Amino acid sequence: MRNLANELHNFLSKTVTVEGWVNSRRDHGGLIFIDLRDHTGIIQLVVTPDTKDSFKLAESVRDEFVLKATGKIRERAPELINPNIPTGTIELVVNELILLNKSATPPVNTHDDGEKSSEELRLKYRYLDLRRPSMQNLLKRRSEFYRFIRNYMYDHDFTEITTPILANSSPEGARDFLVPSRLHPGQFYALPQAPQQFKQLLMVGGVDKYFQIAPCFRDEDPRADRLYGDFYQLDCEMAFVDDGETIREAIEPLFVELATNFSDKKLVINSEPAKQFIPKNSKIPRLPYEFAMNTYGTDKPDLRYGMELIDLTDVFKNTDFKVFKQPCVKALCVKGAASLTRREIDEFTEKARKLGAGGLAYILYTDEGTKSPILKFMSESEIASVTKLTGAKTNDAVFFGADESTKVNKVLGQLRIDFADHFDLKNPNEVAYTWVIDFPFYEWDDKLKKLDFGHNPFSMPKGGLEALENAKTDADKLAILADQYDMVMNGYEVCSGAVRNYNPEIMFKVFNILGYNNEYVESRFSGMLNAFKFGAPPHAGCAPGLDRIFMVLESVDNIRDIVAFPKNGSGVDLMMNSPSPIDQAQLADLNLSLLEDSI
Repeated sequence: MRNLANELHNFLSKTVTVEGWVNSRRDHGGLIFIDLRDHTGIIQLVVTPDTKDSFKLAESVRDEFVLKATGKIRERAPELINPNIPTGTIELVVNELILLNKSATPPVNTHDDGEKSSEELRLKYRYLDLRRPSMQNLLKRRSEFYRFIRNYMYDHDFTEITTPILANSSPEGARDFLVPSRLHPGQFYALPQAPQQFKQLLMVGGVDKYFQIAPCFRDEDPRADRLYGDFYQLDCEMAFVDDGETIREAIEPLFVELATNFSDKKLVINSEPAKQFIPKNSKIPRLPYEFAMNTYGTDKPDLRYGMELIDLTDVFKNTDFKVFKQPCVKALCVKGAASLTRREIDEFTEKARKLGAGGLAYILYTDEGTKSPILKFMSESEIASVTKLTGAKTNDAVFFGADESTKVNKVLGQLRIDFADHFDLKNPNEVAYTWVIDFPFYEWDDKLKKLDFGHNPFSMPKGGLEALENAKTDADKLAILADQYDMVMNGYEVCSGAVRNYNPEIMFKVFNILGYNNEYVESRFSGMLNAFKFGAPPHAGCAPGLDRIFMVLESVDNIRDIVAFPKNGSGVDLMMNSPSPIDQAQLADLNLSLLEDSI
């Protein structure tokens, strides 16, 4: 039988056969103990000199040798019980030991105990790293995660449909991975950044509720919460839906169940201002984008803790303190931060400078009273107002930002995150969700010095064609909102969605506003536009990012740890040595040649 380590208690005094890898070997002279490991756990083998051939083999085995052992299960002596493993009260007395394969000395640790190997080595020898029990558990949990999600979607009458991998280029906001066509020289497919256009076409095709666990491909720089190259999302769409709340109500219970049933975490909202935006029959706020930016300095707020940005602009509108004579003055009240050392304050100040601030003004509320280099520049009424509005008490500290509102929000928003890390406010056993809604349809691009799409050009602008036609100035255009929504989970954006633009006239207009003519739109999106001419229903959907959600649910800090075969931080697969050059014959077959300075 297979080694079902957690079930071997049911086979006391019976003969069983187990197979696995040598986790460790201990030679006690007259007895040899081997801990044999498979995907279910560890069982201790006892090899005695009575089994001559098996004992001889046991003397030569080393870590990660692959063995097959047959023998009887017995209870361990009380003094030999190992309480740290499920099979710690039993062992297998070997009658026959067979070597299935040898192993070289592993270059990485295949155990969870001891020193963890470097990430570069772990990724190069990922097939060995995957043998660690924690990695085996993550692989199993991920499979259960997918099954949990699929069951929810099936139970709610969604139809699973796959969409093409070889597709056309699409403006999703990241670089495409391009695939040259052999049959059509000089032309290229693009790996889909998302199945956006295909799922909308499914709605036109009469599908009522669609989903798939979809691979997506984006040439974006990797980071701790973003994989390089490919990732998976739960792509879903519903026909005859013309408001975002319908989608939010449909998918929100899945998020709640994943947090509370799949992972057994506590669902919280620990930021009081956010609670006013929780609908009557929901547990999750709907924060307007502008509120999120002004209150938390980000459109991805972590609501496991408070520490909101407090607007003090009116307090200092007539101040004599030059530093605060700015369009926007805000503050963070950090509980317990009066204990920060001078060096720690300097480190936070340096972080603020790197974000574009001139410095970081502060007031410490100590047992001896308020302390700060800026107190001498502030009036008593200003200090009193700061104390009252921030709620600062003894042992707290208030940190200030003064500049244009966008910069103040950016600086204090990041410091809010940094202070939460420093004071350990991010409880890994809690999950705080929030929807962020009412995103600007257009935004100003500082680099290009012109308007651009805020997010997805296929979203429906609130107010439809009328809102677009009434927008005469840049300010009017920037005021247009998209019926678009993001789900945020513990400070990570884990889902984006929108009511779709299914009207060709509106689609032409949203591009016209940015200077693109109808011919451009026809050339880029002819498939969708042609389909929309034949009675497209209103439709909406969203796409939760499964890798990031699973990372949070499993309390893992690095997203590469929850994927079987990730690339490293430079986008390189160290195990398979990719990307790699291709030979000249392959290039010729694809009608491609390389520039000299790229070789």
